[in-house]
Amino acid sequence: MKKKILLFLAFAFIIVGAMINPIDSVEVSATFDTAVNYKSAVLIEKNSGKILYDTNCHDKLPIASVTKLMTVLLTLEEIDSGKLSLDDKVIISANANGMGGSQIFLDAHDEYEVGDLLKSVIVASANDSSVALAEHIAGSENNFVRMMNERARELNMNDTNYANCTGLPTTDGYSSAYDQAILLSKVLNHDEYHNYSSIWNEDFVHPSGRTTQMTNTNKLSRFYEGCVGGKTGSTNQAKFCLAVGAMRNDMELITVVLGVENSKDRFKLASDLLNYGFGAFESKTIFSATDLADKTVKIKGLDRVTKLTCDRGYTVVTEQGKDVNYSLNYNLPHMLTSVQEGQVVGNVEIVVDGVVVDSIDIKSSETHNEASIWDYFKEITAN
Repeated sequence: MKKKILLFLAFAFIIVGAMINPIDSVEVSATFDTAVNYKSAVLIEKNSGKILYDTNCHDKLPIASVTKLMTVLLTLEEIDSGKLSLDDKVIISANANGMGGSQIFLDAHDEYEVGDLLKSVIVASANDSSVALAEHIAGSENNFVRMMNERARELNMNDTNYANCTGLPTTDGYSSAYDQAILLSKVLNHDEYHNYSSIWNEDFVHPSGRTTQMTNTNKLSRFYEGCVGGKTGSTNQAKFCLAVGAMRNDMELITVVLGVENSKDRFKLASDLLNYGFGAFESKTIFSATDLADKTVKIKGLDRVTKLTCDRGYTVVTEQGKDVNYSLNYNLPHMLTSVQEGQVVGNVEIVVDGVVVDSIDIKSSETHNEASIWDYFKEITAN
């Protein structure tokens, strides 16, 4: 009897432990290994683009609905440019209405707002909304696909060719894990994206008043600590794919897995890769605006100096506990006649392991006009 009670308590402990431990609590090791079958995977640090893990990351493969990351990016960029607004009305064509696959069941010829369509693409991977946005932005899906490929070239996505805006199966649409990681890093820079990417479950309300329930296809948005967004995809041709980003301890990682055998394994593989990254690496800021606090440039003729600032810093990703061999080379003028706030006055070179890896502009944080005779007079009389 006592043995049965002990066995029952042990079993209950295991079950409760599994319930309270989140998906990201797996212990990480110094190297990454997995039993999951997949075709390609990559893990990068978002800000630097540094590859932390790679298996066939440049292989050209079908990516299914991960394709919609580019549809989302172009829509966000149209909004940022002022050419498009979230409350703009989009008339749904019969073509968009008839897309099939994952969809939000838009009503043909009805008007929907851009923001609602974009939300349904990000949350529910809606094919009909993707095509509706493409047609509204570019006049036709074909024109939009040209925009997608042009943007891919601009982002140096050299392993990518888009054939449609949805990821539905084609013979000439493909990309790579690395290209999609770079693309997701651009999408994650948009605040508007994050207004939608964290939604887990929500009703999509159509103009007629009927509703379609949306559930986020990216399960890690709810079950992985620090998840900041991502995109799923699956077809018979592409199998199961996922691009996802997460942030912890000021380090943002992105992983992309392609060609996984089943949906459960793609989330497990992505989670394990992120766990590996957060466990084996750390982010170290080696330059930021605070480094300029004690640096100034003199203004000619008077006892004045201008304070300095910069728009960005520099972060190095390294193995946990490993020191970074770096130096900062400042290139600043000894004196300026005048300066405007925001004016570039010099730069700082970031040197890591003896190699210049970046150059960051240094700007004046103040405005100082050229000294006049009256300024000199006031300074003399004040003394």
